[in-house]
Amino acid sequence: QVQLVESGGGLVQPGGSLRLSCAGSGFNLDNYAVAWFRQGPGEKREGVSCVSSTDGSTYYSNLVKGRFTISRDIPETTVFLQMEGLKPEDTALYTCAARVGRCANVWGVPVDVAFNIWGQGTQVTVSS
Repeated sequence: QVQLVESGGGLVQPGGSLRLSCAGSGFNLDNYAVAWFRQGPGEKREGVSCVSSTDGSTYYSNLVKGRFTISRDIPETTVFLQMEGLKPEDTALYTCAARVGRCANVWGVPVDVAFNIWGQGTQVTVSS
């Protein structure tokens, strides 16, 4: 069964850091673009970041640019989202998604309908 598995969420104080992981189960991520999305309480899901498979290009929402970094490990089995300078408004369920090839973005923000493999999500809560 092909699926994505996220980990690394938790409770952190404002200004803190977390690293989220997204691993492929039943398949290797090397041919896939992987994106992170988030959905806060009562809000719509929004694209956060994406890394393409073809050339490793990365994309970020303006809300996280300069604070979050997306990367892949060398065996291409896991994609990470390093989050620094976390704010209460970053509180959300973070979910990774994959599609073959390049990221699918609008103004640099990944578009969820273009991704066809999804994980269950990991909760990030930023609070003092």
